[in-house]
Amino acid sequence: MTTPTNAITPAARAVELRTRIEEANYRYHVLDDAQIPDADYDRLMRELEAIEAEHPELAVVDSPTRRVGASPSREFAEVRHELRMLSLANAFSDEEIEDFVRRIEERLDITDPVFSLEPKFDGLAISLRYENGVFVQGATRGDGETGEDVTVNLRTIKAIPLRLRGDDWPAVLEVRGEIYMPRAEFERYNAHAREQGGKVLANPRNGAAGSLRQLDPTITATRPLAFFAYAPGAIAEADLPKTHSALLRKFRDWGFPVSSLVETARGAQGCLDYYRRIGAARDGLPFDIDGVVYKLDDLDAQRELGFVGRTPRWAIAHKFPAQEQSTRVLAIDINIGRTGAATPIARLEPVQVAGVVVTNATLHNADQIARLDVRVGDSVIVRRAGDVIPEVVRVIEDQRPADTVPWQMPSHCPICQSELVREEGQVVWRCSGELICPAQRKESIIHFASRRAMDIDGLGARLIEDLCDLGFVVSIADLYKLGLDDFLEMKRRADARDGTTPETVKAGKVATRWAENLIEAIEHSKQTTLERFLFALGIEHVGESTAKALATWFGRLELIRHLPWPLLKLVPDIGGEVARSIDRFLAQEGNQAAIDALLMRGVRLTDEHDVSPKLRPNLATDQFLASLEIPKLTERRAAQLAAAFEDIERLADVPEHHLITAGLPADTAAALVQWRDDPVHVDLLKRSLRTWNRLRELAGSSREVEQSLPLDGKTVVLTGSLSAMTRDEAGARLEALGAKVAGSVSKKTDFVVAGESAGSKLDKARSLGIEVWDEARLLEYLARNPD
Repeated sequence: MTTPTNAITPAARAVELRTRIEEANYRYHVLDDAQIPDADYDRLMRELEAIEAEHPELAVVDSPTRRVGASPSREFAEVRHELRMLSLANAFSDEEIEDFVRRIEERLDITDPVFSLEPKFDGLAISLRYENGVFVQGATRGDGETGEDVTVNLRTIKAIPLRLRGDDWPAVLEVRGEIYMPRAEFERYNAHAREQGGKVLANPRNGAAGSLRQLDPTITATRPLAFFAYAPGAIAEADLPKTHSALLRKFRDWGFPVSSLVETARGAQGCLDYYRRIGAARDGLPFDIDGVVYKLDDLDAQRELGFVGRTPRWAIAHKFPAQEQSTRVLAIDINIGRTGAATPIARLEPVQVAGVVVTNATLHNADQIARLDVRVGDSVIVRRAGDVIPEVVRVIEDQRPADTVPWQMPSHCPICQSELVREEGQVVWRCSGELICPAQRKESIIHFASRRAMDIDGLGARLIEDLCDLGFVVSIADLYKLGLDDFLEMKRRADARDGTTPETVKAGKVATRWAENLIEAIEHSKQTTLERFLFALGIEHVGESTAKALATWFGRLELIRHLPWPLLKLVPDIGGEVARSIDRFLAQEGNQAAIDALLMRGVRLTDEHDVSPKLRPNLATDQFLASLEIPKLTERRAAQLAAAFEDIERLADVPEHHLITAGLPADTAAALVQWRDDPVHVDLLKRSLRTWNRLRELAGSSREVEQSLPLDGKTVVLTGSLSAMTRDEAGARLEALGAKVAGSVSKKTDFVVAGESAGSKLDKARSLGIEVWDEARLLEYLARNPD
């Protein structure tokens, strides 16, 4: 069979793919104008890899597929720079810049020379060598004379062209520039490293340098590195531009990223204006800089001026104030945030960083302290970038005093003395005194008063902040003792503090209607439902659906507030993490006291009822045993244990050999005994047994008639907008008919109700073959099945 004459050959397709991939790299990294989605880019790369794998003879040294693939090096070879990589003199004041410009003017006998102005990137300087348009070698600066050969690692960086664009480049071209790590990518990398328990990077500069000097290029390939070109090195004879700024534009044409912040200006004043503009914009830049660089733009004039030692007379770096300094840790305190997060803070000997005196720095979390091994008395490096909170980035270990000890997270909140807790798998510790902790007061009251909670109309965040700041409210229960005089006095003091004039009415009296409306709204909120009340308490992980499940299955607040966590798990959709969170909240005396205060001040739950009879099957002995999460006690072993011991209370002290005689494997029996030997577990078992027996009595004597609802066991998703009712109202009607209303579509969804402008949820439902109802069908169904 012959190949059709119009069929593309593998060689031609490989060339086409390389061209398209390099064009995509150029547009993304140089022009900042991505033309194709990442998925399409990956598809092109996979196709090229497949062609080169099937036809090895088509692989070329500058193929995009060669960016990663070399074996790890044992060490880096030395590279001697054909032209020295220069160091710049530093200036820190306007006067030094004025002197620098004046010297150039005097030597060249000119006035207000033109300078090329650019940021001073805070990364790693490198040199790239191209021969006949192909990248052949890359090296670090080293000592300026000799650097390290990091060619293989540089090939992994997509911003560096492997083949130059156009055809007017010199036969030999050396381009110098900076490898850097963008701030956002640095933060993402560190966040991922913290989640995985890996090593975090100290700062973007160190991250760039360390990444490029990895002996294994596949590691470098995983690091988010970028590149800017800023200077020429050795160049073969060629017709090149006469100014530095024009040469940078030529670099850009050839495929090198050049910073869009590069400008030209005349004289010292033009340079200083640029310094101030870049300094003001510095904190918002996507990369770190530590100053700006001024280079005489005329290349012939550069050559005429020459050098002093290793520094050029025609260029200078104007540095910003240092962003890193060393100081000593005097103490490590805990700061409790508005949501209860406990953040360790290092108290420092005062030190000036980036022009600001720093006395405190964040340590982020306990895991970060452990990774850095920060101790009281340590000398540390502190970093500050603009308005970002200063942070400790490194310990100077060789300056550590001999008597230091590792730091430990305290067990209780320094403000309210509630327990500090951390859920399994989480890095953040939290204060469990949600309702009584002054640090969390505003946040808890804002949530408590919100529309989906107690629905206190008109009581917004600003009013709550004023009530708290001016001492009118200390806890959520204080809302129910506020009177008209309290609101008016609060308003008067807030206006005086803010320097505003009180609102008046025509009669000249201070307007009071807003306060009267608030008092009415607060009074109205006293009559609420159990699920709203539970949601309003702001218990970690307890959203509206969990609050509804608790209210539906257990029926009464007095029962719920004393349930041990294993029994909370007997309700569908409440797992161990949520159950423990509820248990921790209710174990705090302060939170229980806040609930009592709310009830004393008139809050009434209008829909309390007996325990749902649906709970009866979940109260079987084997399910109770499984809920305790005893190691190795699977559901099967729990059923076996339940069958062997009619009196389950005997498990508190039954000997291990009796458990084995009852048929449990030896390792399961040993695990149960070991678990039981912990006094905490013994107490949990006894409390859970008492409450379990009480629940069985309540569920057995429930007067509620167990009946099947038309949508029992059905999962429904609402999407789009409805005209006859809101989605919340539709959801409530469907739940009243037994449905579970979910927020996302999955294979477990029974049907989707799609209103106007339904989007991705509708698309997913159709792709999964799930039944879809429109609004008309929903209204028809609700009319036939009134709740």
